[in-house]
Amino acid sequence: MTDMPIIAEHSFATVEETVQQQKEFFKSGQTFSKEFRMKMLQTLADIIRANERDICTALKQDLNKSETEAYMTEVGFLLEEIRFTIKRLNSWMKPVKVKTAKTHIGSKGYKVAEPYGVTLIIAPWNYPFQLQLAPLIGAIAAGNTAILKPSELAPHTSRLIAKLMKASFDASYIAVLEGGIETTNHLLKQPFDYIFFTGSVPVGKIVMKAAAKQLIPVTLELGGKSPCIVDETANIPLAAKRIAFGKWTNAGQTCIAPDYLYVHHSVRDRLIEEIKKVVKDFYGLDASKNENYPKIINSKHFQRVKGYLSDGELLYGGQVDEEQLKITPTLMRPKDRSVPVMTEEIFGPILPILEYEKVEEVIEFVTNRPKPLALYLFTTNTQTEKQILEKISFGGGCVNDTLMHIATPYLPFGGVGESGIGTYHGESSFVAFSHYKSILKQTNRFDLSIRYPNAKNSLKLMKKLMK
Repeated sequence: MTDMPIIAEHSFATVEETVQQQKEFFKSGQTFSKEFRMKMLQTLADIIRANERDICTALKQDLNKSETEAYMTEVGFLLEEIRFTIKRLNSWMKPVKVKTAKTHIGSKGYKVAEPYGVTLIIAPWNYPFQLQLAPLIGAIAAGNTAILKPSELAPHTSRLIAKLMKASFDASYIAVLEGGIETTNHLLKQPFDYIFFTGSVPVGKIVMKAAAKQLIPVTLELGGKSPCIVDETANIPLAAKRIAFGKWTNAGQTCIAPDYLYVHHSVRDRLIEEIKKVVKDFYGLDASKNENYPKIINSKHFQRVKGYLSDGELLYGGQVDEEQLKITPTLMRPKDRSVPVMTEEIFGPILPILEYEKVEEVIEFVTNRPKPLALYLFTTNTQTEKQILEKISFGGGCVNDTLMHIATPYLPFGGVGESGIGTYHGESSFVAFSHYKSILKQTNRFDLSIRYPNAKNSLKLMKKLMK
């Protein structure tokens, strides 16, 4: 395996100086014009296109991603998001007119999107390029500056991001501060105007606590245990293919991957057999020998995921390769619902399978636990679809598919409750990084005197207007 580059920490003084430089740059007003934002978005797209090979190489080194998977989930994803944003930015930036209340006759009201200022974007390691730069698209579009903190657990990608950003952007506008916990702690003590964090729930709580001390607004994109439900009316062969795609893309190291499977007892065995066929078709008889099958990010996470293999009966897979840090796609019947594989976010290629008779059992199980980031339902029964979608709260999801809701810029993406705060993608990214300033422009042609304390019959007139 390729030697991991060492990521050095930044001192508190360096971090503080970088933030202050960006504060000064933001005050200059350069980021406010549409022309500047468009130019910077185009620059970002040009960087990605020109360095596609290097990006794919870094992702191969950090996670063993194939070129196809790297392009689909990271490179192409970003290019489409930038294209979508550039095409619509002009309309997003325009003031939004609102209706006039009866009590405000003669006035005009509108909302103006203004940038927050200096933003911090902290990225995770599982999609280290895409999840660092996707929020940056929103930050640029909304007129902010940004300090990027890549994950030190994906060092090749981190190093590349730092190199590319430094070569194309002034650090007073967009800066990259590599490092680990020490650098992150220094960053969280700075007076940012906005923080965007993607990562685990425990670290998300630390970020939110630090932000709360300075009343800094945040977006938290977290995770949790996302259920996948298959009822007796589902198209089983197609469901198997789409579940396998969602679960084993990036070897299960996806925040919205199906974390466990709830299947109706009448189709359980058939679904399992279909999934086995699909896995063999996708990755061969032994995925650990497939050069394009991703690895677990590091030894610590490998041992954590490997530990789940003892939490139940293995129905398929379960082979491990410690040298390559690979665990093959695995189907499991958990010992019970209290074992770690059923209480902790797996973030790996193990899929526990539960069965049910009535859909109410599934609803009760899911709603008694923290709200998931995603939910997937496979059914052709509209009543079941309505019942699940109305009674279970979750961030977002799909009916008869997995993962694909994240790939459309027309849908906001984000969690709810323990799975996250706030949304982004497409216009939602622009909104996330913007403060909407409310403006009321009052007329001078006349004045409604009933609001003043010396007005006659003011109470009577107010009651007619305000009811």
